[in-house]
Amino acid sequence: MKLTKSSCFPACPGPVVTIVLDGVGISPREDGDAVKAARTPNLDRYMASYPMTKLLAHGTAVGMPSDEDMGNSEVGHNAFGAGRVFAQGAKLVAESISSGHLWQGQAWHDVIATAKQGGTLHFLGLFSDGNVHSHIDHLKAMIEQAKQAGVAKVRLHILLDGRDVGETSALDYVDPFEAYLDGLRSTDFDVAIASGGGRMQITMDRYEADWSMVKRGWDIHVLGLGRQFASAHEAIETFRNETNVIDQDLPGFVIAKDGKPLGTIVDGDAVVFFNFRGDRAIEISRAFIEEQFSPFERGPLPKVTYAGMMQYDGDTKLPPRFLVEPPTIDRTLGEYLAKNGISQYAISETQKFGHVTYFWNGNRSGKFDEASETYVEIPSDVVPFEQRPWMKCAEITDALIAAVRSGKYQYLRVNYANGDMVGHTGNFEAAVTAMQGLDLQLARLIPVILEMNGTAIITADHGNADEMYELDKKGNVTRNAEGRTKAKTSHTLNPVPFVLISRENPGYQLRQDLPKAGLSNVAATILNLLGFDAPEAYDPSLIEAQ
Repeated sequence: MKLTKSSCFPACPGPVVTIVLDGVGISPREDGDAVKAARTPNLDRYMASYPMTKLLAHGTAVGMPSDEDMGNSEVGHNAFGAGRVFAQGAKLVAESISSGHLWQGQAWHDVIATAKQGGTLHFLGLFSDGNVHSHIDHLKAMIEQAKQAGVAKVRLHILLDGRDVGETSALDYVDPFEAYLDGLRSTDFDVAIASGGGRMQITMDRYEADWSMVKRGWDIHVLGLGRQFASAHEAIETFRNETNVIDQDLPGFVIAKDGKPLGTIVDGDAVVFFNFRGDRAIEISRAFIEEQFSPFERGPLPKVTYAGMMQYDGDTKLPPRFLVEPPTIDRTLGEYLAKNGISQYAISETQKFGHVTYFWNGNRSGKFDEASETYVEIPSDVVPFEQRPWMKCAEITDALIAAVRSGKYQYLRVNYANGDMVGHTGNFEAAVTAMQGLDLQLARLIPVILEMNGTAIITADHGNADEMYELDKKGNVTRNAEGRTKAKTSHTLNPVPFVLISRENPGYQLRQDLPKAGLSNVAATILNLLGFDAPEAYDPSLIEAQ
């Protein structure tokens, strides 16, 4: 993995710093755009005064099945770090189902065999067609295949979305799905929804930010401990009336008949966690698998056959049983730099720390080289992000400025989570505040990078805060009869910025012959800035010698 010194690009005399403004896209409209609405004089100046282009950050440009699919932070950081586009979770699962490979795999045979020996087959996961963590069509395909295979009893544990889809769209999925189940149900096939709750309330924590979410999910799904309802529809309507929160924040619920839960998870059952994305699947998988487990009190661990849709962590082999092989991402930027003696520094707060490390490194835990790499995690606040939209951007910048000034690192990368995490709340004013907080940090950081004769890249992994209102099919903001907008909490299909900030006359310019440039073009660009030619397999650099 020896890199070749470039004859066209001299190495930057100072550090090269990639700044990922997570969830900050470029919208074609102003209405509902918190990025444009915010007062960001520094970002505006950098975008106007330095070389800038737009990058594709969704659809096939990041390995998703179609250009109607949103990008996300995981596939975005995979593309940044890999320098190439790999087929991602949603596409891999869809292909595995359509080809029939999923049904031929050992993991599927294991869960079916367990269920046919008298156990219940449980499906647990995010219940929508957002195609970011999961897709409801994958769930339907598995239910139908289970029935065809002779499974007698299936229970569903649904995590309500309201984040990658409309914020109050849960019943748009639940009601047709109940009708779908009615069509499948028969005297020898018992299928029903057994539990559920909002994805930000139960089960789907990540990066060990709030294990209490996972415990609440465990109590609901496994033990059947929670408020009981006759149906998911009743639970959703009741909680909406009582709490006035959006779907992702709805409390957990248990479906019961005559006071008895319909689907607790017990010895001899099989469980499939049907999310394909790993970050919010790891903790609940650990709870089902680990014999020695300390994050919360589970009670007696049921002896189940557990499978993930994919293997969520290749290094720890979690879970050991999985239905679809993940993409094999090798020869990442981080590995090349580590094996060529280039010192690296990666920093973010908890919510995005895994993105500048694990996902950037090709879904690989740990470092390539302990001696030359430094990873810094700033603990995130455990509060709703709209209450503190600045999050930890100042603390991140404090540490990053110190690292830049230290002179120890040739390449540094940072993720500021604000645009995405606050954007997901649907709170427009909070998103505006988040952007203004980020702009203050850029005003502190960029001058230090230039002072050290460095080069800064400002970019993003996908859009979010740039589109805070729901749109109609023509791309116009949706308004009700009273003229009110409806909050949008999902990612966007908009391109993202790529701004190159360096000293005067750096000797290169942005290429104009890459009309479909995307996030995967960034890695080769970074290597050029560090004075190396990019590997042949990498997507082209965004710069050329003048």
